[in-house]
Amino acid sequence: MVRYLCGVAGVSRSAYYKYYSHESQERRKQREARDEELKEIILKAFRHKKRKKGARQIKMTLAGQFKIVFNLKRIRRIMKKYNIVCPFRRANPYRRLMKATQEHSVVPNLLERQFNQGKPGKVLLTDITYLNYGKSSRAYLSMILDGSSGEALAYHVSDRMTMELATDTLKKLKKNRRFKKHKDSLIHSDQGVHYTHPQFQKMVKKLGIRQSMSRRGNCWDNAPIESFFGHLKDETSIKSCLTLEEVQKEIKQYMTYYNHYRYQWNRKKMTPVQYRNHLLVAA
Repeated sequence: MVRYLCGVAGVSRSAYYKYYSHESQERRKQREARDEELKEIILKAFRHKKRKKGARQIKMTLAGQFKIVFNLKRIRRIMKKYNIVCPFRRANPYRRLMKATQEHSVVPNLLERQFNQGKPGKVLLTDITYLNYGKSSRAYLSMILDGSSGEALAYHVSDRMTMELATDTLKKLKKNRRFKKHKDSLIHSDQGVHYTHPQFQKMVKKLGIRQSMSRRGNCWDNAPIESFFGHLKDETSIKSCLTLEEVQKEIKQYMTYYNHYRYQWNRKKMTPVQYRNHLLVAA
């Protein structure tokens, strides 16, 4: 019978007996026990600060927070085996809600996608995204991101798409004591109505910052902040919020997590604050 079944399965009898030998079964049990231990370690990083993470984030969190070094292949194998699912990115369906009027003015693209110039405070990226929460409510997040360090410098959450959404973010940037303006600072945005508005442009000039804009309809010209919004929506629990206050609290907690605990693969596996300090020391 064994010979017949091995022939049907295309397996030699020696391989069959070896697989079911006491030694092989013990090795499998030991390997399973090791994998269970690895799973618990990986879950510790996966759940760190209550933010779900992908394999690369888990690797950096293990090294940065727990002083444990795993290679990516091992992490991905354990995640696949135990169905530890990381958040995946969705395309941003954000659509501009308003169009510029004749008094608004567009400025040239001075940045030309040179986002990371290795100098904190030199390249500032700004944009606005929507945040759906509750059953059918929507809030809006305005953001300023440092292009070199990746640090979230200023943000404002509102339930209205008004000019104050952008101008209040500038005011918060000015109040941020950690922000040190570079002599050649520029702020880069799309051609949305908030950024072509005379009020916003006047405030930018008053801060002593140059202004730059993406080409029309080209999201790649401001890719880092689009990526930031994508990660934020994947890693926060905005949809479960019931009030604007809960949304604001969740965003505040995420900004702290992002700046101080979320490691960046392409920034020497440091957090934005760590990388900013690294750049300042190296300058």
